[in-house]
Amino acid sequence: MLPTGSAPTPARRVISTLRKSPAVVFSVCVIVFIVLLAVFAPVLAAITGWDPYEFDPTAIDSDLGGVPIGPFGGISSSHWLGVEPGNGRDILVRIAYGARVSLMIAVSATLITTTFGVVLGMVAGFFGGLADQIISRVMDFLMAFPSLIFMIALLSALPAGNRPALLVLVLSIFGWPYTARVIRGQAMSLRNSEFVEAARASGARPVKIVFREVLPNLRGTIIVLATLAVPSYIGTEAGLSFLGVGVMPPTPSWGQMISTAVGWYAVDPMFFLIPGTFLFLTVFAFTVLGDNLRRVLDAGDAA
Repeated sequence: MLPTGSAPTPARRVISTLRKSPAVVFSVCVIVFIVLLAVFAPVLAAITGWDPYEFDPTAIDSDLGGVPIGPFGGISSSHWLGVEPGNGRDILVRIAYGARVSLMIAVSATLITTTFGVVLGMVAGFFGGLADQIISRVMDFLMAFPSLIFMIALLSALPAGNRPALLVLVLSIFGWPYTARVIRGQAMSLRNSEFVEAARASGARPVKIVFREVLPNLRGTIIVLATLAVPSYIGTEAGLSFLGVGVMPPTPSWGQMISTAVGWYAVDPMFFLIPGTFLFLTVFAFTVLGDNLRRVLDAGDAA
């Protein structure tokens, strides 16, 4: 409880404003659920008794080409969200492990792109000159490059081993310029501000000014950019896996499951609907949270 007469901190104001939005509350609940699902995937596998790679031939009808036995794609007390047609693998467990893979790739790529984007963007925006010219030209080249085509071509040519690490690397190469461009513009607007001039007058070194004066004023922008980057990378990973160049079987992936389900949607629509719903809700939740966070922070800056 805040003392009488004391003003709430900016973080408290942001949280208080976001809590008033039903869409934000719903999005946070979805994100928390997906994160818990990914973290406790091994526990879920132990509870259900099914490994994500384990086949259950008793759950499918071999006479009908492997169609799940039972309603709604084989939903039963043994398989809570049904089974994959053709092999009988448990969908719920594979969804949980797929969430782990998607979040690991997306969060890792976000951390790398945010770190590189913030550092290079601040260097370009604050120091200007030759550093700005070099960094800006590299950003222009990568942002103008057909990144999706290059990702597909590169991942198709590379060996399938350790594919999640390769996905993080490829996503990071093409992802950091978008963060760097925004940070560069912010740093350029702050480099001649009063508190920066005061730090220069006190004899502070440029590097110290960048990280102690400029960086703290970019925290809100960095948080919003990172929040919006996560769903972008989740969607990109799912798209690449759907095309067959992302996460390789038998490692679970939502995009891979949707790709496999395309051939079964007429006889088993649940196999397509379940991973598609999880992917949609996860991307939607992160996007709604990021958009609302940006709106609240922009309103706070304007005030």
